[in-house]
Amino acid sequence: MSRSTGPPPALAGAVDGPRAARTRDYALARARLALAHGAFSAGFTLALLLSGALPLLDGALGSLGLAGAHRFTAFLVALAILGSAVELPFGLLSTFGVEARFGFNRTTPALWLRDRLQGLALSAAIGLPLLYAAHAFFDRAGPSWWLWLFGFLVLVQLLLAWAVPALIAPLFNRYTPLPEGPLRTRLEALCRDTGFRTRGLFVVDGSRRSGHSNAYFTGLWRPRIVLYDTLVAQSPPEELAAVLAHEIGHYLRRHVWKGLLLAFAGQALSLWLLSGLAAWPPAFRAFGFAGPSFHAALALAGLAGGAFTFWLGPIAAWLSRRHEREADRFAAREAGLGPALGAALLRLAAENLSVPDPHPWYAAWHHGHPTLAERLTALGAQARPYPRSGAPCDRMPLPGA
Repeated sequence: MSRSTGPPPALAGAVDGPRAARTRDYALARARLALAHGAFSAGFTLALLLSGALPLLDGALGSLGLAGAHRFTAFLVALAILGSAVELPFGLLSTFGVEARFGFNRTTPALWLRDRLQGLALSAAIGLPLLYAAHAFFDRAGPSWWLWLFGFLVLVQLLLAWAVPALIAPLFNRYTPLPEGPLRTRLEALCRDTGFRTRGLFVVDGSRRSGHSNAYFTGLWRPRIVLYDTLVAQSPPEELAAVLAHEIGHYLRRHVWKGLLLAFAGQALSLWLLSGLAAWPPAFRAFGFAGPSFHAALALAGLAGGAFTFWLGPIAAWLSRRHEREADRFAAREAGLGPALGAALLRLAAENLSVPDPHPWYAAWHHGHPTLAERLTALGAQARPYPRSGAPCDRMPLPGA
């Protein structure tokens, strides 16, 4: 990103100079913290892999009499706790340092601590049974254990897709139905006109923790539409309708399911590779283990796997940008909200201090969205009226039903 203080040429007249300068300051502050975080994480990972700490931990658990599923679970839990502890300072610096400096943080230390404790309790309640189940498949299902484990994890993830919005998310935030009024009327009309069936429109109290704003839907078959209270406070109804139309575009173009299927395929491949690693003694001897074990294989794959999969990042980013363009086209062409979406994107970029002109190489590798200038240019050529259907929002059939 350029260090100049003015707006990028493509957005001249749309982004004022002071806002552009503040955006760059925010991006640089986040980038410096991310670089320090990345360097520390890389050093910590190398230290774990090369120092002999992992075999020492495994031996210590064995000396305590732990074996089988108990040793497997204790080893991975100990690593998870250690990893969380070394990540903690960077989380604090981000929340109470960078985010607070630029006026985004609204999290109190008490709320931050409560979130961490709730997250820890949830991780234990969900993660511990999963670890014991994973070991049971490995121990009892024979050479095809990875396939059985994959099927089990798919079922768990589909169950969580229902449980997260219904049971887990309300533990951290308050979700209230969008009040009656012009905004609700406009958004319900958009659902009706685009054939989008929803479980309801909700406002989440995101302002308790951050000044950033967003909107999303959650669920696989009949999603809930969730708007941040900061977004509702900042945006007029037509811009919010355009943001929602973009999200509806993701759903109707099956992006959620496509992403889920790709993730499942990646998990199946990873488990298959893990099954090969778990039966290859030289890999364990190279890192100081006495012999193969499932928990050591998982630890080695988790710590060293990034060195072999980093090249997947730009592929995933490219696919995400493609989906974002399709959702923008839906909002512009089929919902007739191209100008409103452009205005909403400008407002969101300004309020969130989003970088409007990242370096093309960096954006190609890391960014899951096209740049702001690219999106505004595309939207300018895509708007056209959408025929109104007049069918009730809550009675429209699901796409393809």
